Formats: sequence, structure tokens, C-alpha cells
Amino acid sequence: MSETTHELDITGEVCPMTFVRTKLRLERMAEGEILRVRLRDGEARINVPRALADHGHEILRLEAENAEVWTLEVRKRGRPPR
Repeated sequence: MSETTHELDITGEVCPMTFVRTKLRLERMAEGEILRVRLRDGEARINVPRALADHGHEILRLEAENAEVWTLEVRKRGRPPR
């Protein structure tokens, strides 16, 4: 399994673009690679990890950098089971 880590900063985005940009980035990655996403607290912190898990990706870590910005690490998985 690859341990290649990609980076994405969506702190300047608002929902639903936070998820859209994250999903588009994951689509360009190979299965098993890790995406580290910087996002704002609030809607993005709640919605992005939930939507990614719903799409079958593995949430590895979600932790605060400071009071406003969080780091999310997600491992790309194949298509979710139907």
C-alpha cells in the first residue's frame, strides 16, 4: 500500500466547495494514497469527513491545528460497497 501523502488547503472555501475540491483531488490519486486536508472549523470540519467516509474513504486523523483550522488525513479507498 502506498504511503504517498498529498496536501490540500481548503481553508478559503465554503460548503459545498470544501467537499467538492476534496473529492476532485482524491479522484486524481491512487487507491491507498493519503490526502492531508487543512480545513476550517464548523461546517467543513463536520461535513467533509462525514461525506468522505460515506464515499468509502478511511478517515485516519482529524485534529485541531488551532481554534480555527483543523487537519484531516484520509486514505483513498476504491468505490464504496453498494
